[in-house]
Amino acid sequence: MSRLLFKDVMALDGSMERARRVDLTVSEGIIEAISEPGSLTGDEVIDCRGKKALLPGFVNCHTHAAMVLLRGLGEERPLKQWLEESIWPVEANLNPERVYWGTKSALLEMASTGTVCFGDMYFEMDQVARAAKEGGMKCGLCRGLIGDDPIRLNQGLELADTFKDDADVTVQLGPHAPYTVPIEALKAISHVACERGLSVHFHYLEAEWERGYIQDQFGLSTMDYLDRSGLLSVPELILAHGVWIPKEDISELASKDVTVVHNPGSNLKLGSGIAPIREMMDSGLSVALGTDGAASNNRLDMWDEMRSTALIHKGVLKDPTVVTARQVIESATYSGYRALGFANSGRIAQGWSADLAFIDLDSPNYIGVDEDNLGMFLVYAGSSKDVEGTMSNGRWIYRSGEFSGLDVDDIVAKAAISRADMVRR
Repeated sequence: MSRLLFKDVMALDGSMERARRVDLTVSEGIIEAISEPGSLTGDEVIDCRGKKALLPGFVNCHTHAAMVLLRGLGEERPLKQWLEESIWPVEANLNPERVYWGTKSALLEMASTGTVCFGDMYFEMDQVARAAKEGGMKCGLCRGLIGDDPIRLNQGLELADTFKDDADVTVQLGPHAPYTVPIEALKAISHVACERGLSVHFHYLEAEWERGYIQDQFGLSTMDYLDRSGLLSVPELILAHGVWIPKEDISELASKDVTVVHNPGSNLKLGSGIAPIREMMDSGLSVALGTDGAASNNRLDMWDEMRSTALIHKGVLKDPTVVTARQVIESATYSGYRALGFANSGRIAQGWSADLAFIDLDSPNYIGVDEDNLGMFLVYAGSSKDVEGTMSNGRWIYRSGEFSGLDVDDIVAKAAISRADMVRR
């Protein structure tokens, strides 16, 4: 049994008021022990000298990984026009091989910036799972469902059956949005989700016009819509975006098994608006973070999302005390793992999964960092360039510019070919 020792490392997660300088050992995929500096031993020792940090690896809780192949299409257009004119026609040219290479390319971006786990709604999800497992990354997957198509729903259920015993892959059902899935189909999906114990991942109120659409199309308020569709009854409901959730709905959502995934970069770029995150956090509603797809962000960098989340709401509300660095770190880690069904990830604690981001603090932007202010330094002064390594289940998936088991040149070349073939047709 090999034991890796992080000697005298700064450890921090979203539950901690302040960081701790500790010795921390990893063995058999878990955090084996945490103790005072100089007290533990290991077969391999990384001597951090208080100049490195360990955080839970980040969770990109809402993305469409293979959309890296669509990056740059339809720039600076509103959401509906962007989807209908620029994205959906090109997505029609996707096939399993292109989804596979697009996902592998996305993994390179995510792993090198500290992300260990991602929540993905797209197509050909067996290929997404294949790529994720080859890259050593955890994932929560759902086959995107549009319209009332029992074949696609069955594909989602088959995906759940395939990975029901896989500790690194969870499966959700993925109806796309209120404007693409009839409410009767949503009722059927919610019923199946309850029967099978599956969560649901759903785009919800990303754009302002969606509230009027729900009222005009169904004659329902937004809360009544979630209730009548059955979505509030599923084991866990992941609402992507939630930009236009009415403030009066927030307390009721907080009483349910609901997580809202805040995607500030994508929401700003598409001009969708700014979600009421302060109110959500104050009410106890779970908030995770995501990048959305690379076609609408255009990055897969969770550091951008953390900093944007912490800054935007302070500015809009004219209050520097809201949406704190600690809350943002919690949203980027534990809240995402929990929403996607990974119960033992997201904490720097004995017995928890060694899903970790290893951060280099030995650079000018960290002068003055200590245990009391590490979280603030990371969110406001840090960036993805500071990531020295990313670990999943105690195994390095990225370290010092190298990816474990991935041929970067081959992936980039194959992804470029896939992109060219898709836009050429």
